[in-house]
Amino acid sequence: MLLSAKSDTTKAIRYALTRWPSLIYYCSDGRAEIDNLIAERALRGVAIGRRNYLFAGADTGGERAAAMYSLIGTARLNGLDPEAYLAYVLERIADHPINRICELLPWNVASSLPSTAHVEPIR
Repeated sequence: MLLSAKSDTTKAIRYALTRWPSLIYYCSDGRAEIDNLIAERALRGVAIGRRNYLFAGADTGGERAAAMYSLIGTARLNGLDPEAYLAYVLERIADHPINRICELLPWNVASSLPSTAHVEPIR
């Protein structure tokens, strides 16, 4: 049986073959997931509140909200209580050198936070 070049099946096969290295990446790196459910679950709150964010102000307000969501989600993925993590960072960021700001990212401060700031990571 021959398939037309424009059939849906042919398009699906072509799509998979052109993305094959990305599709099988999880086989070579045990840390990679086969799907993106963790990311989708982390963004669920953003999708639910989308109507409320229409009035965040200028584009910069939306960009700042996105940065905060990213930090909160990353803290959760690293097993940190977001509120404790943000409190820790806000206490230190004013005196922290800007060229070393990456030292305040969740995976870099996890060992400095008290055990009460640690929670079960999102999976």
